[in-house]
Amino acid sequence: MDVTLLITIMIVIFALSFDFINGFHDTANAIATSVSTKALKPKQAILLASMMNFIGALTFTGVAKTITSGIVDPFTIENGSVVILTALISAIAWNLITWYYGIPSSSSHAIIGSIVGAAIASSGFGTINYSGFSKIAQSLFLSPVLAFIVGFIVFSIFKVLFKNHNLIKSNNRFRKIQIVTAAFQAYTHGTNDAQKAMGIITLALIANNYISTTDIPFWVQLSCALAMGLGTSIGGWRIIQTVGNKIMKIRPVNGVAADVSSASIILGATYFHLPVSTTHVISSSILGVGASQRAKGVNWGTAKVMVFTWVVTLPASAVLAGVIYYFLNKMM
Repeated sequence: MDVTLLITIMIVIFALSFDFINGFHDTANAIATSVSTKALKPKQAILLASMMNFIGALTFTGVAKTITSGIVDPFTIENGSVVILTALISAIAWNLITWYYGIPSSSSHAIIGSIVGAAIASSGFGTINYSGFSKIAQSLFLSPVLAFIVGFIVFSIFKVLFKNHNLIKSNNRFRKIQIVTAAFQAYTHGTNDAQKAMGIITLALIANNYISTTDIPFWVQLSCALAMGLGTSIGGWRIIQTVGNKIMKIRPVNGVAADVSSASIILGATYFHLPVSTTHVISSSILGVGASQRAKGVNWGTAKVMVFTWVVTLPASAVLAGVIYYFLNKMM
């Protein structure tokens, strides 16, 4: 078999593996609030999230195009196959490490940091598309801030609208509403996160001269959607516990406010073709809701650990990718 074809096949396999892992790594983000409030049983929540992730992944391709050409130039990248394979190995390793320890780290930061680190190790700093990367970095870091603000505002509005309502009846109503908001949350997750692997595969196809455009082939879109859906069906119980219980005590009204806030931010980013971290956005919206309800009720210690991980992921994954590239390039 031709070496280029063999490496391309390996990249497709690793990219689909990344999407699969992303599915069970980030499942918790979409369903943690609905599971913690008992609006949905765990199996029901995972089934719902799987279906909605799959549908969301088939809806858009704009974020995938941003990944394909926004970080490095796919038409000029040197040792493109090794760079892309390195980035995938690095991102998968980081995701598995953070999943094992139950840390809601960002798959988006991991894959983008890994691409940057591998590309620099291959061709130096000049290979980075600074304009595109700057735009992506801004969306990654601003989206959690917006999610916190929107979560704070949405729950503040809820407090005014429902202040005279019976607590038990309100909780029962919001529990039912949470089924809808959890589905919306999972759908938006699919619209943004699944596209990152689509962009990676398309980048490899361009680098190896199999296609000459940044348009995403349908087979790439479908296979990534399936991988994300299957990964979601496995679930990520360690992270569900962190997002659903360790940030704050979540009631149904809190869950609805957080779901609506974060899903709106993610869908807006997808519309503008910007990759964001669903982990960051969802966790930040819960923090915003918690701060609006009662700042002392938020476990800021957990929040600090999460923020530290968010900040560290991009440079750590870049360094990890650089090291992996060094050894992988020698082997190949």
